[in-house]
Amino acid sequence: MSHTAHIPSHRKPRRSASKVSLRAGVAGGVLSTIALAGAAAPAIAAQPVNETIEMPTLTGDLATTAAATAQATKAVAADLQLQAAQDAAASSAAKDAKKAKDDAEKKAAEAKAKADAEAKAKADAAERASRSAERTSLKSSSSSTGGTSTGTTSFKASNATGSAAAIVNFALAQVGKAYVSGATGSSAYDCSGLVQAAYRQAGIDLPRVSQDQSMAGTDVSLSNLQPGDILYWGGKGSAYHVAIYVGGGNFVGAQNPSTGVVERGLDYDSPSGAVRVL
Repeated sequence: MSHTAHIPSHRKPRRSASKVSLRAGVAGGVLSTIALAGAAAPAIAAQPVNETIEMPTLTGDLATTAAATAQATKAVAADLQLQAAQDAAASSAAKDAKKAKDDAEKKAAEAKAKADAEAKAKADAAERASRSAERTSLKSSSSSTGGTSTGTTSFKASNATGSAAAIVNFALAQVGKAYVSGATGSSAYDCSGLVQAAYRQAGIDLPRVSQDQSMAGTDVSLSNLQPGDILYWGGKGSAYHVAIYVGGGNFVGAQNPSTGVVERGLDYDSPSGAVRVL
């Protein structure tokens, strides 16, 4: 025994039997639980997983909706394609219509300009004729200066022969007849109609209008005229009046509605030029 055993404060207290038994029981229970858990774990881990995850499938309604949507998309695409074609056709038609309109307006403007020019030429000719009509009448008297004869039948084609005589005599025979636009005889003439009819007496077929008649034959000077020459007023190729030179400084022409077919001197209304066909 220790030498301190008799001292109470140094003695270890004795554990009671009940406490020792309780602690032994608790420890045994814990160890039993751990053992059971360890034995069960491998069994759980070894169990295979047999569950299958199923994906959702389209029902009949969903399939019908998808088909309808696809059909609607195709219809919209077709409508857009048709609209694009219609727009392209409309644009092309608009361009064609504008071109046709521009062409029509251009032609109308050209036609109007030509008509205005012809109307102005005729108006100028009528104005000159009207002013000349107010001058002293040359029908019944002869001028002793300038070598012109102003009587309606004062000149006889004594110095004209052959075809020239036939043309001049015919022209003189028409003096006093009426002037009618577009007329070619036998009771009325316009200026180019008279010239054409006179040349037909010589077997010569002239163009119908004054513009073309001023281009016939060859040019001659007004100072070197011969009976039967064609006198014209206005530009060559665009003449607005023609007449026949009958010699002696005179011409015969269908002047205008107020005077009809008359014989006049060159100083009555000086021509622009002359052409010789014979």
